[in-house]
Amino acid sequence: MKIYLGKRNTILLVIFIVFLVIAIRLFSIQIIDKKYSETADNNALKYVTVYPARGRILDRYGNTIVENRITYDIMVTPRQVAPFDTLAICEIFGLEPGFVREKFEQYSANARKIGYGSMPFIKQVSSEQYNSFAEREYLFPGFDAVARTARVYPINAGGNLIGYVSEVDRDYIERNPSYQSGDYAGKTGLERAYEHRLSGQKGYTVYYRDARGRIKGRYDNGSLDKEAVAGSDITTTIDATLQAYGETLMKGKVGSVVAIEPSTGEILTLISSPGIDVSQLAEIGKYYKEISENPYNPMFNRTVQSAQPPGSVFKLVNGLIGLQEGVLTRDTRYSCYRGYTFGKIHVGCHNHPSPINLPQSIAMSCNAYYCYVLRSILENRKYANVEEAFNKWREYVTSFGFGQKLGSDVPYELGGNVPTVNTYNKLHGKGRWKALSVISLSIGQGELGCTPLHLANFCATIANRGWYYTPHMIKGSEEYPLDSTYTVRNYPMVDQKYFPLIVEGMNMSVYGDGGTSHVAQVPGVNMCGKTGTAQNPHGDDHSVFICFAPKDNPKIAVAAYIENGGFGATWAAPIASLIVEKYLNGEIAPGTRKDLETRVKSGNLLGKVPVKRKKR
Repeated sequence: MKIYLGKRNTILLVIFIVFLVIAIRLFSIQIIDKKYSETADNNALKYVTVYPARGRILDRYGNTIVENRITYDIMVTPRQVAPFDTLAICEIFGLEPGFVREKFEQYSANARKIGYGSMPFIKQVSSEQYNSFAEREYLFPGFDAVARTARVYPINAGGNLIGYVSEVDRDYIERNPSYQSGDYAGKTGLERAYEHRLSGQKGYTVYYRDARGRIKGRYDNGSLDKEAVAGSDITTTIDATLQAYGETLMKGKVGSVVAIEPSTGEILTLISSPGIDVSQLAEIGKYYKEISENPYNPMFNRTVQSAQPPGSVFKLVNGLIGLQEGVLTRDTRYSCYRGYTFGKIHVGCHNHPSPINLPQSIAMSCNAYYCYVLRSILENRKYANVEEAFNKWREYVTSFGFGQKLGSDVPYELGGNVPTVNTYNKLHGKGRWKALSVISLSIGQGELGCTPLHLANFCATIANRGWYYTPHMIKGSEEYPLDSTYTVRNYPMVDQKYFPLIVEGMNMSVYGDGGTSHVAQVPGVNMCGKTGTAQNPHGDDHSVFICFAPKDNPKIAVAAYIENGGFGATWAAPIASLIVEKYLNGEIAPGTRKDLETRVKSGNLLGKVPVKRKKR
């Protein structure tokens, strides 16, 4: 049956339906869905941020490297402030009256923008100051406190490794929209690298205000409150005791020491010297000017940012390439008459027996030997020309990780430099350079630039006889499994069968006749090492040493780079060997080893390092 409505009835029906929809919607908004009423009341609500405790940082054995202490930010809501005793608040917090006056002038100038909002008045006051304030808070209407955490460092070591936390700026917020003004974040080191795990999640408490902006209590019995979620602890691969010990050895020196566990790629120590003292990290803003104006640049992490010539330790790379290319064997012998001379080119060398084979050349660190080796690689007739051979040489070198970022979790890691054919085409002209033009590469000089992390990783590769894990600072857990980047073996382009010959030479360097690394001998430890002296046009040469121990089933690989330290055996080798001894034996043996430790600790080389001092 069809029902016909007149025009008038149709209009009335439409009006009825519209009013019904509006009524249902209003009922939903006002009675059922409180979200809208809360939005309307937003000006009457005050959200007080609850900051989470930041996650702790632990060493490989579970010892605490970084933990927290409670501090307080004193907040002020300018519109709620009534006349108060300025001198009293200055007495509590150790302020000058001018500071308070300046703050309120700023609040007044931005009154429209601030509205009923709260602003930080003083940040990170101590518990003692907060308690004194809390007892007299009624004297300061409009002021209150928000609990926060600040970092504490039980072990006085690892400033550059740990990094610091500071308040985020506008640029940081633009890059990370989840952060707001007043939040803190890790800016360097581990604090930066693992900010996403350490930071936790903020919460808030919602309060209700009356028409005059006065707090009347928790809104709706706390139904809108959100609990803060503490940050996760992270367990590092660092040996905190070894890190602290290494920093005592590096005091008074410019350079770095990196130690790696070869079988895992775990970084045991990461020492940059001079570094940031951990006592300054918690109040980095207070000390930032002092640190930044230090002519030795403590904020510069030399372990991953200082790419310099590797010196004679790079001979091991050329030796491995020569073996793989078939232009070198264990018994290949070359003569050395205080160096290598060809026409006008002369590369000097120290006095040692001659001729010598491959292991002996490593032990005695013969420059001439590796000039012959590099020439035989670049003049190999299986290549059409030197440029083609050089490209292959470079391919081998970069397969060890040189000339690129290793992919570690150390922030601001640099890739260093391995020159290209274009480098020498620009220097000499295309087709106008030969093997002799780049002969300095044979002994780790010239256009090469390697970080200490590169050198330590290369040493770990030799210790493993031909493979490495990407170095890293964090251990995996059930909640945060280790990224596959750090669990996959990397193999350079040199066959593993050639590495034992290099190991033999490094062992002879420590124990054989004429070896340059005798100073690195550790009682009860079968050590393998290689000295390096990197030429430096700006002062004394740099002292370089890489080593691993024990020879079989190695537990630690170390690279030490001491700027302006002279011969590799003078400073780098003693420091690296003491690190090995401390790690494997737990203590330094009495007698000559203890005497060596004393000499290293008391050595001050800062006067040898050229620096640019800022004019005052």
